[in-house]
Amino acid sequence: MAQPCVSLRRLCRFPLQNFRRHPSLQTRRIWLPLNSHCIHTSRRLSDQEDQETPPVYHIYHRKPARVVREEWSKFSQFPPASTALDFAEGKEVTVRGFLSAKRVKGAKLVFADIQIDNGPFVQIRSSWGAENSPRHLATKALREIRLHSPVTVTGTVEKLYRREASDQPSQASLSTTGFPEDVSRVDLELGTIQALNDFPPNIIVSKGVQFPPTARHLQLRFSDALRPRLLARPKIGLALRNALDKLGFTEVETPVLFKSTPEGAREFIVPTRRPGLAYALPQSPQQYKQILMASGIRGYYQFARCFRDEDLRADRQPEFTQLDLEMGFATGEDVMKAVESLVAGIPDALNAQFTLVENDDGEFYPVFKVGVKPGQPQHQWPSLSTPFPRMTYEEAMTRFGVDKPDLRIPFEIRRVDQVLPAEFIGKITGNLKTPPIVEAFRFRPDWKKADYKSIAKFIDEFMDNLPASLSQNPDGLPAPIIYYSQRPLSGLSSLGFEGAENLTSGAPGLEDFADLESGDVLFFQVRENKPLEGGSTALGRLRSLFYNEAISRGFLPRNNNEFKFLWVTDFPMFTPDNIDDPGQGGQAGFSATHHPFTAPLTPKDAELMVTDPLRARGDHYDLVVNGVELGGGSRRIHLASMQEYVLKGILRMTNEGVAQFAHLIDALRAGCPPHAGFALGFDRLVAVFTGTESIRDVIAFPKSMKGEDLTVRSPGLITDEQLETYHLALREKK
Repeated sequence: MAQPCVSLRRLCRFPLQNFRRHPSLQTRRIWLPLNSHCIHTSRRLSDQEDQETPPVYHIYHRKPARVVREEWSKFSQFPPASTALDFAEGKEVTVRGFLSAKRVKGAKLVFADIQIDNGPFVQIRSSWGAENSPRHLATKALREIRLHSPVTVTGTVEKLYRREASDQPSQASLSTTGFPEDVSRVDLELGTIQALNDFPPNIIVSKGVQFPPTARHLQLRFSDALRPRLLARPKIGLALRNALDKLGFTEVETPVLFKSTPEGAREFIVPTRRPGLAYALPQSPQQYKQILMASGIRGYYQFARCFRDEDLRADRQPEFTQLDLEMGFATGEDVMKAVESLVAGIPDALNAQFTLVENDDGEFYPVFKVGVKPGQPQHQWPSLSTPFPRMTYEEAMTRFGVDKPDLRIPFEIRRVDQVLPAEFIGKITGNLKTPPIVEAFRFRPDWKKADYKSIAKFIDEFMDNLPASLSQNPDGLPAPIIYYSQRPLSGLSSLGFEGAENLTSGAPGLEDFADLESGDVLFFQVRENKPLEGGSTALGRLRSLFYNEAISRGFLPRNNNEFKFLWVTDFPMFTPDNIDDPGQGGQAGFSATHHPFTAPLTPKDAELMVTDPLRARGDHYDLVVNGVELGGGSRRIHLASMQEYVLKGILRMTNEGVAQFAHLIDALRAGCPPHAGFALGFDRLVAVFTGTESIRDVIAFPKSMKGEDLTVRSPGLITDEQLETYHLALREKK
């Protein structure tokens, strides 16, 4: 039955003049239960309404002050929780948690579950015989408390279920949950139960419920996967800290209020009350950690908060955490070995406390071993072998079309223009005026789940839904061909007899096409005949996209619990300028690929900086897993003269621009030792190891795609008083 539409005056019993309303907001009434105290009063309206812009909530309490004080007295006093040493069968204990389930078996028997993070499964049993007895009152209280309310429960331990057979816990843990480490389930006979707050009846919780980003607290609380990932995050961080301590690193905090310097990314500016002066939030602690190397700190690390005003996507946030490290008297080889040892230790650390479980959607996520439900399938993190494989940037771009290749994808890119007829190349070529390079890859579906018609339909749907970067590629569109033995030339007739024969000949570089089977799909793509640059080619992006789509359709098996690590090395030292990357602001027409402090790879590359800068390679290395760049690092320029030369002589920065790095150059000039470092994207690392593709799933309060925190409604409008205090003015729109 529909609820009546309630006016704000009647619902709140407050005069309407008490309501604040922003001029850009237009008030609307909505349908609400009469006993609701949360009033959805308004939402932002505009001609181009943003779907991500959440409604604005105002909360008003109409309870008398006396009632509020009585509630506080009722909910704020509760008995202390028991410690791990108190748990033994037959003893009385007190536990706290959320009332997550009730099973009423009759008028005199009720079972209930208590949800406790990183604690065992707790079941309480409540029964009674005599009316108005303590047990009767406890059962009545249990039945009256709403599900999902926080409670404290006192009862007698009926049974302890241990992960390992033992009379007593060998190592009792006094953690925040207060349970023995080896106990996986506790059965209690209810003595008393007390609600510590009421869960509102107008918040509906059901299986698979989806709460909006404005209710992030409810997303975290009622998601089987989000909350466990947040619990696993600090455990991964602790394992890394312990490993770094054993390696002799020192944790050093560096300032968050830095200054603006042209490292490469756009910055967030923090105004001050001093006219014309502002801080900048650090893109990374790069310059500070190099100064620490000149300070005599042999090995530095910190979990650093970093800020970049960049376009956002699923794996990027305007503020993020990176494990930042630097090693003095070291080379890139030393750093890569240290990073490998850190990362390889994570599976063992996770397996010691967590297990991987899978939900109905095939999503993997970690849970504490003590919290695994009976009969729930469990998986372990696979051990990682070191050293990780390595390949150069040139090899990665050539074989996979991307500088962060996913080694799980079972097909590679091959150059094929040398065996294709000019007529076919002309048909798939766009606006290129010079003879292009043509590349291709072969896809073979899992025929247990596919047939020819389903593959053909899949290819058509895939091509119809290509992103604009591929469907509007001026070089030309991708061309799929299905190999089918019952068609002329087995489906390769568009290549001509000679082209089909040459492609399938098994000649060097064409081995992937020598054993084609009916149902195999070939993708062809042209690109301009010039040296590879940037992070990917059109065919590389298509390959990754097609792989993920094939998995989602069941044409390839999922590999959720497989980690393919590798190092990508020998990146170009410089990259041509583009409108999306501010670079260092020099006049050379190119910018540093990594940052302007990266050392040339070899003496030959130092010479190429002068004669052919875009061919010079930097001593830069990226750590990649399953197509995700986990982090990057480099050997640094440790000579002040070379650093000044790169900034001024190669990048052609102005004197004013070079002066912005004077603090770093002075530190290098003071006998700074050779050093190298690395920045590990901690959010991405946690996401990879906890089974999600989005770092938003491992951040408590992530920003939206527009950089908004939808929970607290930031960023907020700046007031006239703040503009005056910080000597700012808003520019009028033209």
